[in-house]
Amino acid sequence: MTGTAASLQAKFREGLALHREGDLEGAEGVYRDVLESQPAHFDSLHMLGLVALQRGRTETGIGLIQQAISLNDRVPAAHNNLGKGFLDLQRPEAALPCFDRALALDAGHREIHLNRARAQLTLGRPDEALVSYRHALALQPDAEIHRNCGNILYRQKRYREALAAYDSAWQRKPDLLGIEGHRLDTRLHLADWKDLDREAASLVASVRAGKASTQPFIFLAAPGHAADQQQCARLWAERLHPPATPLWRGERYAHERIRIAYLSADFRVHPMAFLFAGLIEHHDRSRFDIIGVSFGTDDGSEIRTRIRSAFETFVDARTKSEQEIAALIRAREIDIVVDLMGYTTNSRTGILAQRPAPVQAQYLGFPGTMGVPYIDYVIADGVVVPEDERGFYSEKVVTLPDCYFVNDDKRAIAPRIFGRTELGLPPESFVFCCFNSTHKITPALFGRWMRMLAVVDGSVLWLLRDNADAADNIRREASHRGIDPARLVFADRLPVPEHLARHRAADLFLDTLPYNAHTTAADALWAGLPVLTCPGATFAGRVAASMLRAVGLPELIAPSLDEYERLAIALAADRGRLAEIRARLAGNRLTKPLFDTALFTRRMEAAFTAMHARHQAGLPPDHIEVAG
Repeated sequence: MTGTAASLQAKFREGLALHREGDLEGAEGVYRDVLESQPAHFDSLHMLGLVALQRGRTETGIGLIQQAISLNDRVPAAHNNLGKGFLDLQRPEAALPCFDRALALDAGHREIHLNRARAQLTLGRPDEALVSYRHALALQPDAEIHRNCGNILYRQKRYREALAAYDSAWQRKPDLLGIEGHRLDTRLHLADWKDLDREAASLVASVRAGKASTQPFIFLAAPGHAADQQQCARLWAERLHPPATPLWRGERYAHERIRIAYLSADFRVHPMAFLFAGLIEHHDRSRFDIIGVSFGTDDGSEIRTRIRSAFETFVDARTKSEQEIAALIRAREIDIVVDLMGYTTNSRTGILAQRPAPVQAQYLGFPGTMGVPYIDYVIADGVVVPEDERGFYSEKVVTLPDCYFVNDDKRAIAPRIFGRTELGLPPESFVFCCFNSTHKITPALFGRWMRMLAVVDGSVLWLLRDNADAADNIRREASHRGIDPARLVFADRLPVPEHLARHRAADLFLDTLPYNAHTTAADALWAGLPVLTCPGATFAGRVAASMLRAVGLPELIAPSLDEYERLAIALAADRGRLAEIRARLAGNRLTKPLFDTALFTRRMEAAFTAMHARHQAGLPPDHIEVAG
């Protein structure tokens, strides 16, 4: 094709019109025609590169846009699109200078500020990302940007500021994805309980009405039932994690050992890592090829090193996209992939949405159903998921004996003996304790705790200090209920071994409802502190009951909150009975199943073997009960 500059530009505009209509193939043909006649046509090179990005040919697109920029580096859109290409390749360090250059040319372009924030977040620079989002807000107020600001502030535990950001998003767009749940969750973290019951009921009603009004992990703390949680997970996944074209096409692998890949962002200083390390170390390498796929940060910690060494193969996939990680799993012919994240922070559900493995399971990170068709199994036990509730799970349920919750029997407890006085506790008084996150404490349960303090003379309640605002609000709530706020003692965070050791200064751990203690219950029991619980209506509300059965203390499972309150007061009044329970716990720690890591590993391996055998026999997934 040949022609004048005017005719070439007219032809280019034809391509641009096709591009805007979504006809990428037609637009690409026109841009190539223009470039045949004028290879240095900036606009066609730039738009051809953009088409390549939009059609998933990212590296080709980057190359074309770089050629265009070499001809004219004064067009901010070209630098912005180049940066977007680098972000698609998980290269934020290359993307950020592109956005900086684009903003130097046009500081009033809202989208560039947003893309810059994405790059900064990926690089672990949340404060800088917050500035970028606020620049975008100054140009045009927007509910989604307010929510994004709230998310950053929330992760920094700046809950009061986060709530203000979420409120701004809510006021502009009440049906914004997840915003109702974000507001409720942040208020729980602040212990801001005004009208809380009404807002919690509203959130449950929204989910029942078919709205994706909350992230499923947040919904675990709402007063819903298993059916509500399934609905919440399904609605969320339909919006954000729909099934993709499967990478695995029905092949049956013939490996000498079953290949299992564990996926997580939390192979670092994180509760999951401390619980999980022993399981990896105990796996039978003669029968299982164990692979770790990490897409979280490398914090250089001792637990990170231990876990990395325990895996036969460890893949640091931080810089890889979900598509690349899924392709890696498929290329390695993984037999069973186990997602340890669920819907927790930094999860990457899109990996499993591509079905890279013949058998896909979820475990530990998310105590509920994922609500998706591409996860075959959830690993649980008969307490957390009773047989009559299996219908509320999109997965088939693998029922382990005793307790599904993994523990590491090598977890170190510091030898230090904490004196009560140094912890701010009265030397002789009865110490009720709850080290659960503040967001698990409800006003109704707190009212029962305050009644306990009123009955048990001189007793105190020992809580974990989550944030200063929450501590102030909880003290105020105690005063409103007629309890001296000085009887609430707040503990600051300590390294895990010291934190475990200080449990010995307490007398009784009080569990929460509807969301139980999980890792915190395991911490208390491992440290020798009895836990009092009341089972709830969902998986998340029954975990402590499962642990107590597995450690031989079923009498600490109260059938109702009234009995929970009565039993707590009775134990505080009968120190001899509590001492007997404590002595029994000390003896059971290393003899009962809860903390027997080797036994737990054999049971998990039996579950994997059964999953694999069904697949190899050409059978669909089905419920599996592992023998004790």
